[in-house]
Amino acid sequence: MRAVVLVGGFGTRLRPLTNHIPKPMLPIGHRPMIERLVNRLGRGGVTEVVLALGFKPEPFIAAFPNGRCGDVKLTYAVEPAPLDTGGAIKFAASEAGIDGTFVVANGDVLTDLDVAELVATHHRHKAEATLHLTGVDDPSAFGVVALGDGDRITDFVEKPAPGDEPSNLINAGTYVFEPSVLDRIPDNERVSIERSTFPLLAEAGRLYGHATKDYWIDAGRPDLYRAANLDLLDEERINVHCEAVSRTANVDAAAMILNSIIGDGAVVAPGARIVDSVLLPGAQVGSAATVEASLVMGRVGEGARIDASMVGVDGIVPDGAVVTASTVPEVSAS
Repeated sequence: MRAVVLVGGFGTRLRPLTNHIPKPMLPIGHRPMIERLVNRLGRGGVTEVVLALGFKPEPFIAAFPNGRCGDVKLTYAVEPAPLDTGGAIKFAASEAGIDGTFVVANGDVLTDLDVAELVATHHRHKAEATLHLTGVDDPSAFGVVALGDGDRITDFVEKPAPGDEPSNLINAGTYVFEPSVLDRIPDNERVSIERSTFPLLAEAGRLYGHATKDYWIDAGRPDLYRAANLDLLDEERINVHCEAVSRTANVDAAAMILNSIIGDGAVVAPGARIVDSVLLPGAQVGSAATVEASLVMGRVGEGARIDASMVGVDGIVPDGAVVTASTVPEVSAS
């Protein structure tokens, strides 16, 4: 089975971490986010993934030079202009010549969903499209469904006003489509699959849901990207885990590491304290510095303290500085 994975976003919510690296290439537990996603699809029976890109594929080609991620073949479809989610799916599927049942996945969703079960549900209902659904406390920030008899989705509302949600079940970002879904999407136009195509499918009675209680997280936000990393330190995930400290990191014996991940080549000096944080590859933390609830790519100086912040690869926190709920370098509102 083939799959289209949407990786064309600019990762604006994770800037400055994504200033020089595509969001899907950011590590989750020492391995690129896209690698973990593709491996999950592979375990569910996907043999080829088409990466739907909005910019150059070179970083992905460099990461997977033989065109494979594990047992899964990788190909690329680069949009000539931004086409939104629906347009990107149609463009990628058309470029790859997909003409049978296929899977679609958002590139920043991490889940323990069994993709094979999702596909089985799709075939059992003879559906045109089947969405993975999960329950959340605040569904208003997502696409929300009303689920009728036999798992049929009777209504799909993208980001309803708080209090107007038809249920707490949201679109969890992994789908199974028949090729006929592509016929509902205009050629070479910006189309939102969530705002345009899913409501049409629901109205036609051709959209179904597969609700599970599997682990699920949207890693596109800083707090959730950090959580997606730290969740790999416990025993709750299925098939995935990681060591807290990379074997290539240099962590002084006099440093304190608490519920944190220290990435490849990172350096932590004596007396530094790293708590509930992720040091990405190449990060440097000076002596007696404190890093709490943060994401660090760059350098934190001696005696500095950062809390609930992000430091990009070019970011430098001066010795003794205090940074709280901010980014280094600063990210403009635009």
